Amino acid sequence: MSVSKEVKRITTHVLRSMKDSGEKISMLTSYDYSMARIVDEAGIDVILVGDSASNVMAGHETTLPITLDQMIYHASSVIRAAKRSLIVVDLPFGTYQGNSKKALASAIRIMKESGAHAVKLEGGAEIKTSIKRILSAGVPVMGHLGLTPQAIYKFGTYTVRAREEEEAEKLIRDALILEKLGCFAIVLEKIPAKLAKKVSEQLSIPTIGIGAGPDTDGQVLVLHDLLGITKDFKPRFLRRYLNLFDDIKGAVQHYIKDVKSLDFPNEKEQY
Repeated sequence: MSVSKEVKRITTHVLRSMKDSGEKISMLTSYDYSMARIVDEAGIDVILVGDSASNVMAGHETTLPITLDQMIYHASSVIRAAKRSLIVVDLPFGTYQGNSKKALASAIRIMKESGAHAVKLEGGAEIKTSIKRILSAGVPVMGHLGLTPQAIYKFGTYTVRAREEEEAEKLIRDALILEKLGCFAIVLEKIPAKLAKKVSEQLSIPTIGIGAGPDTDGQVLVLHDLLGITKDFKPRFLRRYLNLFDDIKGAVQHYIKDVKSLDFPNEKEQY
């Protein structure tokens, strides 16, 4: 029997039960009420209000510019739509690195002002003080290791992480640290599939992969990438289920044509 189908609301405890029973966890991003309602009703387990909103909603090159206020706005919109999914919100760049008091204040603002269920932070041992402080207030934390987009200028590239033995060993150590601190799950982004499998087997908490192969406990994609609303982003791990960019563009062009030719509105479309 599917664990996720038996519950009215997905919780961190449910995700742990899903890992234990071998049921894969589905996770997608959403940033607004309309999309979140569709995704939630479709039966997604986890909605991530990602700082990828900086890219797909605001058109920035990186995730760095998005602010805490903007993340709260997006999270509040999603929360109003979601009846079943667990809602996790990214703490944006600059709200938790190097200052655990600021990290706690940021996490509390997200929880209080948006009504979200958990927060996500990028990094391992270097942010453990911030994670510890947030968890001490009872706020659930999801970790994020591998390619961490907020550190893109440090990496200098979006290439696969942890190919070398030293970085792979650090990632395993960091994953164990995050689990010991009390994180309820960890996103593993763009790392070799064999390493992701090894990490997932060593942890009792769920792993969610993006470009990390099939052996993580779940998968996450950016909704706009999956739907083909974004056009230029073409990583190997992305499967596009629709091509909405061209479909929407075609619909708009059809509307323009109908308006110009006086075909719209017709007699049935007026009062």
